[in-house]
Amino acid sequence: MNDEVRRYTGGCLCGSLRYEAVGEPLGSGHCYCADCRRASGSGFVPFMGFTAAAVRFSGEARQFRSKAANGGDAVRNRCSICMSLVFGGEIGKSDSYTLYAGSLDDPSAFHPTIAIFADGRPPWALIPPGFKIFDRMPP
Repeated sequence: MNDEVRRYTGGCLCGSLRYEAVGEPLGSGHCYCADCRRASGSGFVPFMGFTAAAVRFSGEARQFRSKAANGGDAVRNRCSICMSLVFGGEIGKSDSYTLYAGSLDDPSAFHPTIAIFADGRPPWALIPPGFKIFDRMPP
């Protein structure tokens, strides 16, 4: 039996903004919302959600706020030096964080299972087979 706790590490392009998450993600998948597409310059953002207690950050993040689908604020964090998009949530205030899977040190650690905000995706942003699909944010 393996009692070792799973660790996920990652960060920005220049290495100044880093994170470590422990345990299993709350969920992982692709977000196809218009905000994520615009923030990433892609058809979706691959993400992994973790409780705030499971994640530690080092380095300086630069925040950008926009209105979220639920009417609240969406907070995205980039490295203050290289401007790489790294995670979502407000350090010290959010109860969970969204780590952007493209920032993982080991990309093979990402195992997406869901597609969220699928109703607004462009037709060229394909949803992989086997994903559970949600037109909006799942409950």
